[in-house]
Amino acid sequence: MRRMHQAEPHTGELFPEDPALVPDAGPITPTLEAARARVAAVRPAAYARTRNALDGAVSGLSPYITHGFVSLTDVLHSVDARHPLDVQHKFVYELGWRAFFRHVWQHRGDGILRSLHAGPLADHAYAQTLPSDIREGTTGVPVVDMAVRALYATGTLHNHARMWLASYVVHLRKVHWRAGADWLYAHLLDGDIASNHLSWQWVAGTSSSKPYMFNAENVARYAPPAWHSPGTVLDASYALLDLLARRPDGGLAAQPHARVDGTGVFEPALLSSPPAQPGITEPDATMVNGRDVWLVHPWSLGDLPLGLPPDTVVIGLLLSDFHCTWPWSVHRWHFVADRMVSLADTCWHGDSASVGAALIGARRVRSLAEPHLAPWLPGLSACLPAPKLFPPVDQPCASFSQWWRRATRGLDTSSDLLAASGQHDVDAT
Repeated sequence: MRRMHQAEPHTGELFPEDPALVPDAGPITPTLEAARARVAAVRPAAYARTRNALDGAVSGLSPYITHGFVSLTDVLHSVDARHPLDVQHKFVYELGWRAFFRHVWQHRGDGILRSLHAGPLADHAYAQTLPSDIREGTTGVPVVDMAVRALYATGTLHNHARMWLASYVVHLRKVHWRAGADWLYAHLLDGDIASNHLSWQWVAGTSSSKPYMFNAENVARYAPPAWHSPGTVLDASYALLDLLARRPDGGLAAQPHARVDGTGVFEPALLSSPPAQPGITEPDATMVNGRDVWLVHPWSLGDLPLGLPPDTVVIGLLLSDFHCTWPWSVHRWHFVADRMVSLADTCWHGDSASVGAALIGARRVRSLAEPHLAPWLPGLSACLPAPKLFPPVDQPCASFSQWWRRATRGLDTSSDLLAASGQHDVDAT
């Protein structure tokens, strides 16, 4: 893997790319048709050439991949059929980053929610809460305030903007990466704990060799004029910004800064339970007694698996155990619930105890495995493995480059990778 250069970062290597501010991206609607249309529109050559720019040819697929409308295998199979790719193509590479983050999560578990190693400063040198001027988009630094507005308005944010935002929060405002990561996750349609939190750690320097920094020149190169930030703390050399990141008293944490009053935005509410909606009820044992049950969860919103018995009851599962810790924006709740209601016979919202009690009379209960629900789902159902694009790498890998070499060893083309994965549609027979 070619290392990132501060003056010209390879932004796709971190947060999964996103469609915010892309003029022709269109609305992010929770349908399979919308997901498949985005897959069909992927232009790998343009993606590789322009993905760092906020108006570049990014795919806009991240919310659909996160929530299981389409898998990595689905995406590459479709793209490769129209644009045969070398396995080292940038588009394939970025699919690999998502898989790598899941690999780290598999081996580290909840350890990814703590600093993997020391960063430029000790953890206690950073504030544990996100300042209100960042939340409200009133920092006076245009690139930061524009990123916050885009996030709240769309539920998405271009990868490069995510990196800029994270770097500003951690290194110039001296806020702990975990506080920023939790906040961003809650507002993203595509929020994935592994991808999001490990990306913040990369920027923070707690999972990488050095902190990621950016400056006003970098913003001017890749963002529209409204985002440009001359005359701010970012209008400095990389050497100076790196020095500020390594000093407890560096940056703006303890210094007056250009807060802009009266021009901010309200942070959207975060909810630990779904908004009231027809089709969402409390768990009901009478629906499933003596029946086969297939549980659809928020990360498995694609087609139902092949081979389900005709009398299977499809239940959408919104587990409060998870959402009490990880609340979502109203925008994300609707994105998930609207699709889930269209898939399932009914949707249940409750804790694992009430869901388990309702399912106890079912003949058989199955679902797709999902790490977001790993503490609870295996106790409720038999979990079938979700499709995986990359061959398994059993040995824990500390770096993407190490994992990539092992995952793609002996493979030359995307067709080789697809054949090696041996993954097809989930068969529930």
